[in-house]
Amino acid sequence: MGLMGTSVSSLRHPPLVPGLVPVLPSTDTPDYTVICCLPVTLTLKWKNRLSTELQDKSIDPFTLISKMKSKGPAPVHLWNPPFCGDINMRILRDGTWVHDGRPIRRKPMVQLFASILLREPDGQFYLVTPAEKVRIQVDDCPFIAVLLDATGKGETQQIRFTTNTDEVFTLDREHPIAVTANAETGEPHPILHVRNGLYALLARNVFYQLVALSEQLLIEGKEQTGVWSCGAFYTLEPVSASS
Repeated sequence: MGLMGTSVSSLRHPPLVPGLVPVLPSTDTPDYTVICCLPVTLTLKWKNRLSTELQDKSIDPFTLISKMKSKGPAPVHLWNPPFCGDINMRILRDGTWVHDGRPIRRKPMVQLFASILLREPDGQFYLVTPAEKVRIQVDDCPFIAVLLDATGKGETQQIRFTTNTDEVFTLDREHPIAVTANAETGEPHPILHVRNGLYALLARNVFYQLVALSEQLLIEGKEQTGVWSCGAFYTLEPVSASS
């Protein structure tokens, strides 16, 4: 039945008003029928309430991913399902996924959610399947780079990062790194591009490891601190978040 398959029987029906013509509220949800003897204005209010309650009760993120079989990122950027509302799910700054105020502890479940995560151009985040699209909240970056591995030296060096969802990315032109500075504290905010506008925040210890691999390079007459990976030099100099 999809997200809107919740029965209306669990909702409280409004009292019938004697002497008025029964009204059948039209609805986009085919799974229920409600006939109410109500004034038109009250009927419209009840119809709107039904729509809101059904949506709030029926959007279950665990049902959303129950049929997903993918072991890797899904092609969410190719799907265009209808927007089905907001759900009470948030990704905290430390990468913890929280639903209804409770952390999701099972990594395979987090990996499934992460595989259908989409960021729109307006900066909003969604969980997307071919049939449904729901909005979630993200405090910072949806991923955390928790491990770093480097091989080689200088221009032949390759740096790989592992995220909290066990995805591995090599620092390259497809997955560049950028460092901004917190406007208030000046603290570095290093991020790695994962895919389709999704980023991983480098854990503090990982960033320290990266800095330990850094060297100086003269770029446009100015010495820059950065690292080599896959034949390209990536600066670690903080830039303004607004630039």
